[in-house]
Amino acid sequence: MSTSKPPARSSESAGSAAASLSNMTIATEGDAVSDELDPEAVVPAHNGKKTKDRLGPTGRPFREIAEPPLLERHGPAQVLAMCNQKGGVGKTTSTINLGAALAEYGRRVLLVDFDPQGALSVGLGIQPHELDHTVYNVIMERSVNISDVIRSTNVENVDLLPSNIDLSAAEVQLVAEVGREHTLMRVLRPVLDAYDYVLVDCQPSLGLLTVNALTAADGVIIPLECEFFSLRGVALLIDTIEKVRERLNPKLDIVGILATMFDPRTLHSKEVMARVVEAFGETVFDTVINRTVRFPETTVAGEPITKWAPKSAGATAYRTLAREVIAR
Repeated sequence: MSTSKPPARSSESAGSAAASLSNMTIATEGDAVSDELDPEAVVPAHNGKKTKDRLGPTGRPFREIAEPPLLERHGPAQVLAMCNQKGGVGKTTSTINLGAALAEYGRRVLLVDFDPQGALSVGLGIQPHELDHTVYNVIMERSVNISDVIRSTNVENVDLLPSNIDLSAAEVQLVAEVGREHTLMRVLRPVLDAYDYVLVDCQPSLGLLTVNALTAADGVIIPLECEFFSLRGVALLIDTIEKVRERLNPKLDIVGILATMFDPRTLHSKEVMARVVEAFGETVFDTVINRTVRFPETTVAGEPITKWAPKSAGATAYRTLAREVIAR
């Protein structure tokens, strides 16, 4: 377990922090670039290395992360929703690579593609338009069993519940259903004991599908692009999370905020990072995901970066993120 576990955040403090972010301004010099670049600074040290004197891109000393313990048995799964209503912030990339990294530490992982675009399925080498059954059939047809739709992937201990454009119809069809917000929770329940983590890749909106994911989840991971406009939507997302916690899912909490697409050379990225840490404190993961050409390559290859480029900085970052998630 981590030597410094993030304190629990009240919904009031999270909401006030998000509100302050939505009104903030970034005082940077446009696209000014810093000469300082430490490619290794995005990844916390571990395996017993001392980190207290080493500052990361969050501006805090890296917390030491203990080796994840071996498991004697699997399940019941912790359900984590990857959520941000802004598109292009790294939700799908983070879902795939965090799942693969968790599997490297002996965890059994189910990835749920809950976006009608099917990007998660494509990122694992599956063509959504060729699928006969997807998560849509599971949530809308009582006769379809989730175990019959789950597919194995080319990553050991990682399975996929795929999606395609059919899921877009569920948003409308679920409106007339009784207990419509609990539909995903109902279909996931039979398989929770078979996995250690279920990661749900949400669509970039705050509609009924996303509310379903939040209702089914134990926690939320918010991928946040280190860019000004990404910050302005955080208040709305936090407000939605609070409403779901109050009305549908009292156990829901923010596991962490993951800074993505960070460019350590630009003052803008550093300023955005400083504001996020100022608002959310220890909730922000130490691990930061840098911009790199490796991630688009992995999408074409249909593999996580931990398999496509296992020695890359991106792969190392997601492995370290997995350690932080396990520790929390």
